[in-house]
Amino acid sequence: MQSLLQVNNIQKMYGHRIGCTDVSFDLYPGEVMGIVGESGSGKSTLLNCLAGHLEPDAGEVIFDTRDRGPVDTVTMSEPERRMLSRTDWAFVHQHARDGLRMSVSAGGNIGERLMAVGDRHYGQIRDRAVDWLDRVEIEESRVDDRPTAFSGGMQQRLQIARNLVTGPRLVFMDEPTGGLDVSVQARLLDLLRGLVREMGLSAIIVTHDLAVVRLLADRLMVMKSGHVVETGLTDQVLDDPQHAYTQLLVSSVLQV
Repeated sequence: MQSLLQVNNIQKMYGHRIGCTDVSFDLYPGEVMGIVGESGSGKSTLLNCLAGHLEPDAGEVIFDTRDRGPVDTVTMSEPERRMLSRTDWAFVHQHARDGLRMSVSAGGNIGERLMAVGDRHYGQIRDRAVDWLDRVEIEESRVDDRPTAFSGGMQQRLQIARNLVTGPRLVFMDEPTGGLDVSVQARLLDLLRGLVREMGLSAIIVTHDLAVVRLLADRLMVMKSGHVVETGLTDQVLDDPQHAYTQLLVSSVLQV
């Protein structure tokens, strides 16, 4: 099977400090990769390099596009990368406010992404917005409400709807359950797991929460000080960690 995303030797430096270095992996269609590590481990830097939000100092991010086949997104033009981010890619921020237009209605937030890819029929756009609100468990009656009237969990579900409405093949998620109450986290994780499986999405999820990757990720990458120190099947890494740092991460959770 051909990989959907091929990451080759990605490196990002901040002066003399390592953001991430020598990171390589393949991501296959329908696969979810989790990236874990403590704050400062480089996981968010890596995610932002992969998603085109940061320009790496070295390396390739090769994505298997629908029309042109494998293309290095690092060397893409800005308009090309922007279109990719509206169609085949999506990015779910930790703070929903970073991924939503807070002054635009819930339906308008979803509709904006559809309009960005060329949809113009108002009735059809509104119907699809309502359908997606239902899929993320937001009542149709809230379609004209602004996100400022929503709870944190509802804002995050709306951000997910906005991102997935165009049917992307790869979703980047940065701490998608961070800052939410435990009960809200559980509901959101259950929703995400269902959508990933239903849509056959590939995803890269950055989190410090091992329970999140246990539930969502097929494979796991552990980072420390900008380096990947361990990788493998999620259950294998969490149940039988080989690297001392991974052992420390797992044991710290078990002791809580």
